[in-house]
Amino acid sequence: MKLDLSGKVALVTGGSRGIGRALALGLAEAGATVAIHYRTQPKEAEAIADTIRQAGGQAAIFAADMADPLAPADLIQRVIAAWGRLDILVNNAAEMSDAPVETLPDAMWMQTIQVNLNAVFRCCQAVIPGMKARGWGRIINITSQAAYTGSANHAHYAAAKAGLNGLTYSLAKEVATSGITVNLVAPGRILTEMVTSRMSGREAEWLAQIPMRRFGSAEEIAPAVVFLASDAAAYMTGTTLHINGGMLMS
Repeated sequence: MKLDLSGKVALVTGGSRGIGRALALGLAEAGATVAIHYRTQPKEAEAIADTIRQAGGQAAIFAADMADPLAPADLIQRVIAAWGRLDILVNNAAEMSDAPVETLPDAMWMQTIQVNLNAVFRCCQAVIPGMKARGWGRIINITSQAAYTGSANHAHYAAAKAGLNGLTYSLAKEVATSGITVNLVAPGRILTEMVTSRMSGREAEWLAQIPMRRFGSAEEIAPAVVFLASDAAAYMTGTTLHINGGMLMS
């Protein structure tokens, strides 16, 4: 069954690299018009948009700093102004820093919660009215294995992602009768900069924790997001798709 997103407009936050890049390309390949959000990498974001256009698709890039409380709603409105609608919201933008709880600065905690949780809430809040008006919408939140297992020196990140899970489940119940689904995708150890920058000297240890004995790729996350964005997943909401090589089973 071909998943067809033709006529739909999608926004991928944090879309200029890593998993976000793969998601933008995957949604475009399925026919969606794609808005690629970035914060500091316009060249990388534009390169992805160019790739989509060269393949016959439509794409544009949008800058926003998700640490700014006003940025998420403004971003949503700019995307809607560009294409008249926003059907698929993929909340992928995230940041991760390292510190044990004992010495975790309050500013680092607040920044992580702001970007990884508060910004998602504000994006969802801004996009729901239009989705309700059309009777169709897809919100897909990218969580993390850390939300379920915890992660030493990343309590602030794990807490934000766990909060994102609670937001997703609650929102799914609120909008279920409006034709809107709200789901989670939970990647495990995927070979992106976020993982590789912390892997030095620990590769063997980390591989031993994965039953498949390999790391995942960003391209292995994209099909799950495309599926959840499609009509094939119309009866799925409040669901979590775990993609982690068997590291976490539920």
